[in-house]
Amino acid sequence: RRAQIFNRSVINQWFDNWSLQTPDERTELQIEGLRETSTYIHTLLRCAIEDVGAENVVLGGLSQGCAASLIALLTWNGEPIAAAFAMCGWLPFRMQMEEIAGSGSLDYGDGAENDLFESDGEAGVQDLPTQGTTFLFEELELSAKAPSMSFQQTPVFLGHGVEDEKVAVGLGQEAVSCLKHLGASVEWRKYEGLGHWYSGAMLCDLVDTLRRWTTWVQN
Repeated sequence: RRAQIFNRSVINQWFDNWSLQTPDERTELQIEGLRETSTYIHTLLRCAIEDVGAENVVLGGLSQGCAASLIALLTWNGEPIAAAFAMCGWLPFRMQMEEIAGSGSLDYGDGAENDLFESDGEAGVQDLPTQGTTFLFEELELSAKAPSMSFQQTPVFLGHGVEDEKVAVGLGQEAVSCLKHLGASVEWRKYEGLGHWYSGAMLCDLVDTLRRWTTWVQN
């Protein structure tokens, strides 16, 4: 994909984004790639579920793959999968989703708040986590009209190095906060002395966590 920040040079990336120093700037660059990537991952999930069953499927990624897998999980409308993991990454559109899930409205910075989901009656009004996730569906222009929220039944492991020089550990913590606002079950671990990669300790924690969450990871 072409990267705007590198003068539209073609590089290997799941989606385009601007700067992880200011991840909430120029978020429009992410939309096309995240939509295409999520659709592709959803196809892989459907094939895997058909082959081995949803209870045996785990989704995960590292760095930008972490971001892509989390977005794919949030926009997955199929059967809940066994688990998900995310390493050394962040959550695109985190600020907007968390703001909506926390209050039901989005502040555009001009002192006015826009209720994106106001209704004339009580019938059909979405709860706050669903409102936050619906924002993501609409922002990515996905074909589904509304989220199934199946990710709320999929536990998520997030691991991040404290010394990460590419994706600050604070971005991982912000992702955890947003996912919890959306109703996800999250286990968060950070690792002292670790940069932008996984470690033996992180992998051991992931395996131990999968043992608790599934019946097929054996000692």
